[in-house]
Amino acid sequence: MFFRLHSATLSGVYASVIDVEVDLKKGLPGQAIVGLPDPAVREARERVNAAIRNSGYEFPLGSLTVNLAPAELKKVGSVFDLGIALGILVVSGALKVEVDIHNSLIVGELSLDGHVRPVRGVLAVLERAIQSGFTDVIMPSQNCAEARLFRGPRVHPVTHLKEAVGFLSGSETGVHSKYHVRLDTVEKAVQQVSETGSYSEKKNTVDFCDVVGQNFAIRAAEIAAAGGHNILFIGSPGSGKTMIASRIPTILPDMSEKESFETTKIYSIAGMLPQDTGLVRARPFRTPHHTASDVSIIGGGRNAIPGEITLSHNGVLFLDEFTEFKSNIIQSLRQPLESGSITISRAESRLTYPARFMLVASMNPCPCGYLFDVERKCRCSAQHIQKYYMKLSGPILDRIDIQVQVKSLKAHDIVGGKPSEPSAAIKRRVIQARNIQRQRLEPFGIRLNSEMNTKLVKQFCRIHQGIQEILYRAVQKYELSTRAYYRILKAARTVADLDNREDVSEKDILEVLSYREVESILYCSQTSSRPG
Repeated sequence: MFFRLHSATLSGVYASVIDVEVDLKKGLPGQAIVGLPDPAVREARERVNAAIRNSGYEFPLGSLTVNLAPAELKKVGSVFDLGIALGILVVSGALKVEVDIHNSLIVGELSLDGHVRPVRGVLAVLERAIQSGFTDVIMPSQNCAEARLFRGPRVHPVTHLKEAVGFLSGSETGVHSKYHVRLDTVEKAVQQVSETGSYSEKKNTVDFCDVVGQNFAIRAAEIAAAGGHNILFIGSPGSGKTMIASRIPTILPDMSEKESFETTKIYSIAGMLPQDTGLVRARPFRTPHHTASDVSIIGGGRNAIPGEITLSHNGVLFLDEFTEFKSNIIQSLRQPLESGSITISRAESRLTYPARFMLVASMNPCPCGYLFDVERKCRCSAQHIQKYYMKLSGPILDRIDIQVQVKSLKAHDIVGGKPSEPSAAIKRRVIQARNIQRQRLEPFGIRLNSEMNTKLVKQFCRIHQGIQEILYRAVQKYELSTRAYYRILKAARTVADLDNREDVSEKDILEVLSYREVESILYCSQTSSRPG
C-alpha cells in the first residue's frame, strides 16, 4: 500500500515542502528511509518504531520504504518524525484519513513514548505553507507561541501522536481547539502577543549616564546609532571602550513590526527562541569571543545554521579585541557590511542568510595598548604596530565609517567626573534623526544614511568648493579609497540630520574626519620610526 503526505525542511532561512511517501509491501520485515537524509533523519526509524508501539498501535510487518522527495534536496533534522509515523499508520490500516490530507503540512519530532517535541523554524514553515496553499498545519503544541505570530493556515497543535491521529481521523480527540489560530494580519498577531506579554524583551540594565568623561566617544556612538554606521573604538586598556559599546543598544530605536518578525524567524530557525516566546522585541546584541570558531560566527556547518553574523540581523554585532579575531573571520565581514547578507557556499549547498547589522568593534591602539597614552609609555616599535594592524585590511577599514580614539581618563575624571547624558536623552535625538532619514530615503527603498548608494550620496550630500578642498587633502594625506570617501559623506549627512539641517556643512565634514583614527595611526607608523 502507498500513501503520501507533506512535511517541510529548512534551507537557510526558508523552508521547502517535502513529500513523505510511505510504501508497505509483503516481504521480510525491514524499514528504509531514502531521499538524501542526514543522520538525524535516518535515526527516525528507531524513534518512529518505538513511538508507534508505545502509543498502543501495532507496527506493521513487511518491507517498509519511506521516500522523502525531492531526492536531490538534503533533508535535515527530526522534523519528519510525525509525518513518517502517520504515514506508516495509514499504510498499515491503523488510521483511516477523514480530512483533506493533501492540504495539510505536518511537522514534529517524536519521543519514544509518542509525545511530540518542538522543532526549529516554525515561522519559516508557516510562511512556506501559505505560499504553497496549505490550509492546515499539524505541529507541536510547544511551538504555538510562534504560530500565533503568523497569518495563514489553521494551526493544529498536538502534544502526542494520538492527537495527530485523532485530527486525521476526523475526531480530533485530545486536540486543544483553543490553540487553533487563524490570523488575518501580522499586525493582529503583534497586538495579541503584546497584550498577553508573550514576547522576548530585555530590560536595559545599563545606561550612558554610567560613563564618565568620554563625551567625544559618546558623541561618535550617537552618530553611529543615528545613521546605522559601523564604528570602531580604539583605546588603551581600561579606557571604557567596552563600557561605551555595550550601551549602544540603549540608544537605538525599537524594532519595527517587520524587523521583529524577521528577527524572531531567524532565532526560531537557529533553535534559540525560548519556549512560550512570541515576538522578539529587543534588538539583538551579539558579543562572540575572539576564540569562537568560524562556523559559530559566519554560519554554515554540516547542518547549516545561522552564525553570529546572522543572529545580529537588525541589531548590533560587537567584536571586542577586534584584532584578536582570526583574519578569515574579519575578512568574512566584508560581504555582509556591504550587502546586508552573507552567502555560505559548500560542496552540497549554497545558502544566503540575512545579515544587516551595525558593527561595533573595539581594539587597543598597539600590542601593548599604550600608544599615545600620556601617562604610560608605549613599548612597541613601528614594525610591531604595523604587524598589529595587518589583520585590518584596507577593505575592512573602508567599511567602518567611524574610528574613534577613546582616551584614558585621568584621576580627577575618574573620581569626580560628571556623568554623561542618560541614554533616554540620546535616544530621542537618534530617533528624530532616523525619522528625517526615513522620510528622505523611503521612496528609494532604504531608511538609513549608511545604506545610500553613490547616486544617493551625490544627491543628498552636496558640498561646496571649500569642503571639497578639505576632503581632497584628507584623501591625499591618508590615502583614502573611493569607498571611504563616500562613507565620510554619509556620516556627515547623519551629523547634519542630528542637528536637523538640510545641507552638509564644513563643520560636519571636519567632525567626521576626526573619527578616522586608524588612518592617522597607520600614517604615523609608516612615516616615523616611532609614532607619536
